[in-house]
Formats: sequence, structure tokens, C-alpha cells
Amino acid sequence: MIRQARLCVLVMSLVILPASKTVTFVPPRQPSPASASLVGTAISCSAVTPTPGNYVVAIESSGQTREFRLHIPLGYLPGQAAPLVINLHGAGGSGLQQEVYSRMSGKADEAGFIVAYPEGRGEPSSWYVGPATGGRQEDVQFMRDLIACLENQLSMDADRIYATGFSNGGGMANRLGCDLSDVIAAIGPVSGTYFFADNCQPSRPVPVVAFHGTADGIVPYNGGTELPPIPQWAADWAARNGCDPASTLTYSHGDVTGETWGNCDHDALVTLYTVAEGTHAWPGAVGATQDIEATDTIWEFFAAHPFSTLSHHVYLPLVARP
Repeated sequence: MIRQARLCVLVMSLVILPASKTVTFVPPRQPSPASASLVGTAISCSAVTPTPGNYVVAIESSGQTREFRLHIPLGYLPGQAAPLVINLHGAGGSGLQQEVYSRMSGKADEAGFIVAYPEGRGEPSSWYVGPATGGRQEDVQFMRDLIACLENQLSMDADRIYATGFSNGGGMANRLGCDLSDVIAAIGPVSGTYFFADNCQPSRPVPVVAFHGTADGIVPYNGGTELPPIPQWAADWAARNGCDPASTLTYSHGDVTGETWGNCDHDALVTLYTVAEGTHAWPGAVGATQDIEATDTIWEFFAAHPFSTLSHHVYLPLVARP
């Protein structure tokens, strides 16, 4: 079971906030590839078998039926613990759309990790990314229950559970880093929606890798009334992790630069990749910058930051291609 002995201390752009907060922008919906219609009949958690393939799974969580897409990678072998990546869609999107958009299942087949693509709630489908205090916790609990389901049915490495997501899903990955740091080893939000009022108090340093475009018209790079500037958001994570106050340039290729806050407690590095004139997009996806592959880079970062060895592992940021 997931670490019960540890303190229980989360994705496009519609954001559900506590009643005292107001959203000042209207988000578009997540890109909808023609192949990304909702398909598949949901099976119960107990019906999940350790066989490579794609599944739609339904579980009970907080008195509701919640669903997620599941990709078990080619080469998966029962008895050999595999990492888990939770990949969260943006507002108005779906798990299948996020699977197609991020192309993470292909990376999972290559690297041997399991991927779960949870489904949000409401219309449009979205995640509550506000702070736990005074806010809803159903989405956070859904992630706990999803992890427990897969841990019961598959050979999963409890020290290598990660969260990523796009836009509102990136904000949810951030919320998981704040509220589920007893379980989530590292987070990798892309074009995420974050707030000044996050009330983020993780129980330990959480490694972070993030991506954002300077011309993002949905979640402005320089912030807004409710939204912090993205570099400030990253620096706040660096402060929580006990990193150096100043970042160092660690990547430069084309329109992408990467900066890393180092010398962190337990080597919980924070790396922010900034896309000059980049829009609200997933780097490496169709229509986005090709000067960095977010999916490849996220997995490289995750693989370097398992839960139990954070104090011993040294992550070397991606070297720019010639």
C-alpha cells in the first residue's frame, strides 16, 4: 500500500477556486484531435489485469464514480515494479485527448512506465486547483484512490509516482505537489495555472520541472491579478525546497532557455524551461516549439528523482542539442 506511515499532506485553464476568488479570464478548451473521441467501456479496478494495453477504469472516490484511462506499457512484466505517471488534461479536455496531445504513452512503452490519464469533472471537464484549506478535496482524494487501485492490481514502484499535466491539469499537478507530497515524488506541469493564494505546504521538498511560453495568452507568463509571474512561481518552489535563491542557465536551444535552482534540500531541484514567444502549448507537440520535447524532458527529470533516493541522486539537466 502507499506510504501509510507518512503524513498525508494538486489541468487547459478553467480553474475552480474557493468562493472568495474570481477567475478573470475565460479559457478555451483543450485541443481536440480527431482521433481523441471518448471511447472504451469502463471496467472496475478489480478487473484490471497486468497485461500491456489501454483500458478505461472506473473507481469509487468520495461517493462518486470517477474514471481514468490507463496505459500499461509494452514489455510490462508482473512482479517487476514499474513507475507511474499521472498525466492530467486541461479544462474542457479528456484523458484520451491528453494522451494524444502529450504522446506520453509512446514514451511509456520506450521507458517502461505506467501512465494514468484521469478524467476531470463538470462542464467543461476540469480540476479544482485551489488550496486544500476551505476548498474541495475530491480531486486530490481521487488521485489517492487511483494510486491505491493500481497498487493493488499492478506491480508498481511506490517510490516512483509522478504527476504532470497541461494548463488546468498543470495546475492540478502543482496542487498534487503541495497536498500529496507524501506520495508524489516529483511534478512536471506544462503551461500550468497557478495562484498567489495556493497555500502550498508540502511535507517535504518536491522536485519540479516546468514549461511556459512568454506569449501565453491564457496563463500570462508575467502573471495577472490572481496569477503570479511564472518565474516567481518557480522561485517560490525553489525557496520551499531550500535551493539557492538565484537560478543558473542550464539549457539554451533555439527559442527555449532553461534555468535551474540548485543546492536544494534532498537535491529537490527546480527547473523552468521558458519558450520565447511561446503560446499556450505542450513543447514538442504539433504547433508548438520543437526546440525541446516536454514529454522526453519530463520523463528524464522524473527518472532522476525517485522518492526514496532524493537525498542521493544528482540530476543533470538536459544538454542542448547542437
